[in-house]
Amino acid sequence: MADEKKLMERTIPGMNRGARFAEVEHAKNVRGTMKSILVYFAREKAMVAAMLFIVISGTLCGVCAPSLQSRSIDIIAGERVGNLAYTLALMLAAYLIYSGCQLLQGLISAKLSQRIVKQMREELFGKIIDLPIRYLDTHSHGDVMSRMTNDIENISTTVSQSLPSLFSGVLTIVGTMAIMLYYCWQLALLSGATVLLTLLATKILSRKVRRFSRRRQMLLGRLNGTVEEMISGYHTVVAYNHQDATIEEFCTTADALTKAGIRTDIFSGVMGPIMNCIGNIGFVIIAAFGGYFAVHGLISVGVISAFIVYAKQFSRPINEIAQIYGQLQTAIAGAERVFAVLDETGEAMEGKALAQNKNAAVHFRHVNFSYVPEHPVIRDFSLTVPSGKKVALVGSTGSGKTTIVNLLMRFYDIESGEIRIDDQDIAELSRSSLRKNIAIVLQDTVLFSDTVRGNLTYANEAATQEQLETAIDMSRCRELIDMLPEGLDTVLASGGANISQGQRQLLAIARAFVADPDILILDEATSNVDTRTEKAIQIAMQRIMQNRTSIIIAHRLSTIRDADMIVVMDEGRIIESGSHDELLAQRGKYYELYMTQYAGFTT
Repeated sequence: MADEKKLMERTIPGMNRGARFAEVEHAKNVRGTMKSILVYFAREKAMVAAMLFIVISGTLCGVCAPSLQSRSIDIIAGERVGNLAYTLALMLAAYLIYSGCQLLQGLISAKLSQRIVKQMREELFGKIIDLPIRYLDTHSHGDVMSRMTNDIENISTTVSQSLPSLFSGVLTIVGTMAIMLYYCWQLALLSGATVLLTLLATKILSRKVRRFSRRRQMLLGRLNGTVEEMISGYHTVVAYNHQDATIEEFCTTADALTKAGIRTDIFSGVMGPIMNCIGNIGFVIIAAFGGYFAVHGLISVGVISAFIVYAKQFSRPINEIAQIYGQLQTAIAGAERVFAVLDETGEAMEGKALAQNKNAAVHFRHVNFSYVPEHPVIRDFSLTVPSGKKVALVGSTGSGKTTIVNLLMRFYDIESGEIRIDDQDIAELSRSSLRKNIAIVLQDTVLFSDTVRGNLTYANEAATQEQLETAIDMSRCRELIDMLPEGLDTVLASGGANISQGQRQLLAIARAFVADPDILILDEATSNVDTRTEKAIQIAMQRIMQNRTSIIIAHRLSTIRDADMIVVMDEGRIIESGSHDELLAQRGKYYELYMTQYAGFTT
């Protein structure tokens, strides 16, 4: 059991026929979440009012129709005086209105749910776009995407299906019970005994289904994981002759999944027959006691027929409410997760505009910063990047090089000290103005599902064709563009999957050229290109960096030999600085790094 519990903790949810009984997620603040949801309903007052009117009208017609049926039977049997044709016409009208209301209810609830979800989705996406980098760095990207997709979809399903069923179900139960008590309270109480049986059976069966459903989901996740590992690591499996062991592991999990699936389907499948059996027991109770009451003149034959309809009508919404309870809880929990993101403080974009200056100088003065309190990453960092000069940051992994770039871009705000561009403190500048004048080429290239032209003009939509052509030539992208089927108008796959990693890097560099920034940042910009392409790019980089303030982060030291100044960092501090030749002559940390790469020394 302990092993099974551990396995369940690693469950990967899967879809199955017993899903409605799966373990539901509960919100921590139901009241606060409901208030937030009601704000969206308040924006659609007319549609909500129309849906409530239709639900109430349909429920009333559904409750009144069996009563009219009872009257018609009594008229036919001679136990009641009345106009049979008129009564039948009313009954027909009641059923037609009921059916029409059911149709309209579905249409309006679907439209209402989509309008509400559209508002939520737009607000959530807008909030995600404005979230600070720190939030996305400290939260799983899969979790953020899940809130955008799964959680909002759960809300949509609940609004379109579960809420109307809940409203109509409650009204049906109240109306049906009221009429049954009105006709014959004794028979109403007797038929109500089947409700207790229904609730008891639902509780027992749902517990069984939840148990085996969780196990089936867990095993399905393990099975999918085994298949994924085998496919992604197929060369390794074959290379080490591990096929038989992999097949045995798969079959063992598949056998356990089959057993759990059979048990889940058995208990899920018997739910319907048991509910039908309990309903039939209710019919027997009504027939037996109803006949007895009819013989003694307490009720008529028509009332018995109405009670049969009402008994079925009474138990149906109880079953529905029991089934949608989990959906409601999951939807509220999902809404809470969505609102948690919406309530996050967005990135402050106000501030002064950065004065454009092609010869801007960057000054770091006694900067301190830590991602986690009491664990400093940058310690008393002071550096001046002279206007129009190239400064390279080098150091071992974790020395703080990329963090300096993050601070300059205001992806994160410093804890103390200041960073200035010329005489302007970047803390007083608007982030949009700051970033508009800085171009950055990252080690991990990001391209979008757009044309090559759209990707190149991403930071400068007003770029002319001449600027594009110049950037393409300077970044050595001409050969790449010419071989694409539609040139600049070729649509790239998601993430640029239809071109090589090196080609993506070339396009990212060309994009920076098109931006024509005051300050250029190159973070391992040539890490994914071959040596020949690297040399060609270096020539182009020399041209674009000429008389432009540039900061280069590099592990491959050959790319920064001609930098005006090389700064060596270690544990967030500057430990050496100077030109390439000066640092080699010092035989310090830079010399150690250089020898490691080019002389084969170990350190």
